[in-house]
This record gives sequence, structure tokens and C-alpha cells, in this order.
Amino acid sequence: MSLPTSMKAVVIAGSGGPDVLSLTDLPVPQPKAGEVLIKVRAAGVNRPDVLQRQGNYPPPKGHSELPGLEVSGVIAALGEGAGQFAVGDPVMALVPGGGYAEFVAVSELSCIKKPDAISFTEAAAIPETFFTVWYNVFDRGHLKAREKFLVHGGTSGIGVTAIQLAKAFGATVFTTAGSDEKCEAARALGADVAINYRTHDFAQVIKSETAGKGVDVILDMVGGDYIEKNIRSLGDDGRLVNIAFQKGSTATVDFIRVMLKRLTLTGSTLRIRTAEVKGEIARSIEEHALPLIVSGKIKIPIDSTYPLARASEAHARMESSAHIGKIVLTVA
Repeated sequence: MSLPTSMKAVVIAGSGGPDVLSLTDLPVPQPKAGEVLIKVRAAGVNRPDVLQRQGNYPPPKGHSELPGLEVSGVIAALGEGAGQFAVGDPVMALVPGGGYAEFVAVSELSCIKKPDAISFTEAAAIPETFFTVWYNVFDRGHLKAREKFLVHGGTSGIGVTAIQLAKAFGATVFTTAGSDEKCEAARALGADVAINYRTHDFAQVIKSETAGKGVDVILDMVGGDYIEKNIRSLGDDGRLVNIAFQKGSTATVDFIRVMLKRLTLTGSTLRIRTAEVKGEIARSIEEHALPLIVSGKIKIPIDSTYPLARASEAHARMESSAHIGKIVLTVA
């Protein structure tokens, strides 16, 4: 495959609103040892991209400062020693940055071959949310069949993924959302109980729905005053997994409750994990989740698509919190 020397890419011109995103020309990255170069067809838009643009989520040292954590596309070149894929293979990949571009280099361990049954747009909406949910709900939260699971933000990218994966593996699923319309969408994806957090106290609803026993695992992206409510909503031996803090990273915690109920409080961020760890998660997704996507049992809800040059509009859509499902940038 003949490669150009330059590419179009979205850059962040200083911390600020969506208007600080602009399209420019940059050199095509060169894949290092163990990496592949992907000609990008689509890139997912995620909340961490917004945080990075605002100056609150810097990329790991040594990685691209361009936004974008997930892509789909075609292998364009192989770095030294890379041999899991061939040039021309369609793939999806979790990347540590640089996804909002025509080309991106990434460890081959973080790539998954794209099945024919999945479009490039759908494939770009998979890596960030599926890697995050699988690692945090199943590897760290140890969710099992017949357990009760709560995920906040049920119609976000993380939410729609968590609802469907938890349901597919036999859990009873609770979720929160900010409108009756979003609650209905969450139920359509498999949520057993969807709570409008603007009109109901989710902790009280869970107490009522579980006869006071609580849930087993909570996946939370909100933080702040939700942390205390989450702890109240957990049952004995419950596990709280935090992956973001939209309402703040500090809270007052009554550790007597934690001790008496034998709770586990944990969390993670995937962006800084090694390629080897991400590779292990990728193989789990290939084995356990991808067949469910191909069969149609798990859907990839796409809220909207925007061309790469309109990344600022995609970010404005994300920040409006009006979306249901994933927002995706398309690349010619």
C-alpha cells in the first residue's frame, strides 16, 4: 500500500470549548517495533476526549497529543516484528491517542480484526467502551450470572455497552438516565430497571426494588455525591468500580458501612495501562463479546456521525448529553 507523507488530523489549539479543535496537516506517523499503522475509516468520540480538550486529561507521556482513543480502519503498514495482521486487514483498535486522524500507529496487541458483519462506523464505536466495560465490570468488578448490577449513565457509550454485556452474561441490570426517553431507550437495550435520576433518588429505588438487599456491582462515572449513594446501594460483599468523576473525585465515606458490608471500592483508567494488558482485554473481547455483536444479540447504537472536519460539532453533541449511544467521526 502506497503511503502519503502527510495526513489530515484534528489538533487541540489550547484548552477550551469545542472551537479549539481544528483540522490541520501533519506527518503520517511511523509504526514502531510491534506496532501497526492503521488507515483510519472512523473514530469514536468519548467523554475522555472532551476532558483532554478541556485540559483535564493529558495523554500518557510519550504518546500522541492528538485526541481520539478508538478507531476502525485498514492495516496500512507493519512495524518491525509485527506479525498478527497483514497489510489490508480491516481492524478496530484501542489507541492511547491520535485517533482523530487519517492514520494512527498503535501496538498490534490492541487491535481486533473487524468481522465483515460489522461496519467501520460500528467498529469504531466498540474498542473504548468494550475494553473499559469488560476490564472494569468483569475483571475488576467480578460480575457473575444472577448478580445485580448498576451502571450510571445508561444511554452513554459506556452505559449501552455495560447494560448489554451484563444482561448477556446473566445479570439483573439497573441503570440511571436523565430523562424518561433515555430510560425507555435503556430498557429497550435490556435494562431491567431504569431510573430517571432527575425525578427519583436512585438509592431509594434500588433499596425498594431489591427488598433492601442492594446490588452486587456498580460501575460509576459520576463520582462526587454519588459515591455515598453508591455505597448505600451496594449489598453485602458488593463492589464499586469508579472509572470517571464528572461530579468530582472527592467524597466523605462512612467506612463503618464499608466494613460491615465487606465492600470493595476500586477503579481504574485504561489509557495508561501497558499494551500487554490491553492485549489481554482484546483477546477476552474477541472470545466473549465479539460473537454476541456479530450475532446481533448485542447492538452498537450509533447516535450520530460527523466528518473529521466537524469534530467540534461532535464534541458539542457529546457535551449536550442529548445523545443516546455513540458519536462517531468518519474519515474519507
